[in-house]
Amino acid sequence: MELPLDFTRQYTYADYLTWADDRMREPVNGFVGLMSPGQSRRHQQVSRELEYRLLSHVKKHKGECQIFDAPFDVRLPQKGEKEDHKINTVVHPDLCVICDHDKLDEKGCLGAPDMVVEIQSPSTARYDLREKFDLYQDAGVREYWVVYQDKAADVFILQADGKYDRGTFYQIHQSIPVHVLEGCHIRLQDIFL
Repeated sequence: MELPLDFTRQYTYADYLTWADDRMREPVNGFVGLMSPGQSRRHQQVSRELEYRLLSHVKKHKGECQIFDAPFDVRLPQKGEKEDHKINTVVHPDLCVICDHDKLDEKGCLGAPDMVVEIQSPSTARYDLREKFDLYQDAGVREYWVVYQDKAADVFILQADGKYDRGTFYQIHQSIPVHVLEGCHIRLQDIFL
């Protein structure tokens, strides 16, 4: 069905599954946000290069983790809810790493990925650093990367108290350790071709 955007109404994942159009939407706490219709060439290149390096590491080390790219439904239930009509937050991270196969089903991921990467564009800057930061922290995403198209990244690691650290800022000449993939390091200059 065509969804008239009602920013005052709360929706569930069950509602989301009935939307027949191809618009990218992320219901967060039930409220719908309309995402940009497509990403820039640069955004896609950065995503592809980063995904390639993550996948290569997992395959080389015969790892159990899986890497997914957008659009991929990540359902973040509150209070352990599993029924579609009770889940009201669905996001589409640019990339996510999931090591617990029990979280994967035919619809995507149910629960917090181990790692999430958002590649920032001008239209998503505030959303990625505020709303999604809080959302991923509260859901228990262990590692959150915000990659900037001006060849830098912020990396946040979830601490024992359930809060992200202050973050580490990396620039183009630096290598970033991937905490959820032992021994994996990503050189920023390799993903910005």
